[in-house]
Amino acid sequence: MSNIQDKVVLITGASSGIGEAAARELASRGAKLVLAARREDRLKELQEEIEKNGGKAIYKVTNVISHEQMEDLAEYALKEFGKIDVLINNAGVMPQSFLYKKKVEEWNTMIDVNIKGVLYGIAAVLPSMREHKSGHIINISSVAGHAVGIGSSVYSATKFAVRAITEGLRQEEAAAGSNIRTTIISPGAVSTELTETITDLDLKPGIEEIYEGAIDSASIARSIAFAIEQPADVAINEMIIRPTRQAW
Repeated sequence: MSNIQDKVVLITGASSGIGEAAARELASRGAKLVLAARREDRLKELQEEIEKNGGKAIYKVTNVISHEQMEDLAEYALKEFGKIDVLINNAGVMPQSFLYKKKVEEWNTMIDVNIKGVLYGIAAVLPSMREHKSGHIINISSVAGHAVGIGSSVYSATKFAVRAITEGLRQEEAAAGSNIRTTIISPGAVSTELTETITDLDLKPGIEEIYEGAIDSASIARSIAFAIEQPADVAINEMIIRPTRQAW
C-alpha cells in the first residue's frame, strides 16, 4: 500500500498548474484531498473529475491572502476528515517587472500571496499537526528562490523568503520533536499560468523565451508525491526541478 493512501492533503492554488496536477496525482494514489483556490468553477470541475475516477476530494473557495479564510479552510478540512496530514502551499503569482517601472501594486500582490499566503497556511495547519505529532508541509518556491535574474528582484525576494521560512520551520519542529516534515520544491520553467500575470511588456518576451522549453506540471506533481510517500522518519527537505534544457 502506498504511504500516500488515505492521507489528507490540503492544496492551495488547486484550480490550475502545479496544484491541479498534484491533486490528480495524489488522488490516483489514494489521498483524500482538500482543494482550495479562488475559482469555484474550476475547483468543482476538478472535484467531480477526481470523484468520477474513484478518488475523494472536497473543496472550499479560499483566498490565501486572508488569514481568516485560511483558518476557515483548515477548520473545514478537520471537520470533514478529522486531520490534515499534508499541506501543499502552492498558490503563487509571478508578475515580474523591471524595478524602475514602479509596479508597486504588483509587488504588494506578490508579497501578499507568495509570502503571507505561505505563512497563513502554515499557521492554519500547525496546531493540529503538532497535536497529532505528525504532518508534512510542502512549500513551492522556485529556481528564482536560488538565483536572481533581471526583472525578478521582487519575485525572487518572495521565493527566497519561502525557503527561509521553510528552513526555519524545519529547525523549530525538529527541535520540538513534533515529527512534522518540511519540503521545499523549487521548479524551473513549468507550463502553468504564471507568465500570464506579467504586465511588463519590455520584460515579458525574455521570460516567455525561457518558458518555451517548459516542462509539464505533472512532473512537479510526481516530485511532490515522491516527497510525501517517504517513510515518516525520512524528510526530503529540498528539490530543484528544471527542464533539462534550462540554463538559468
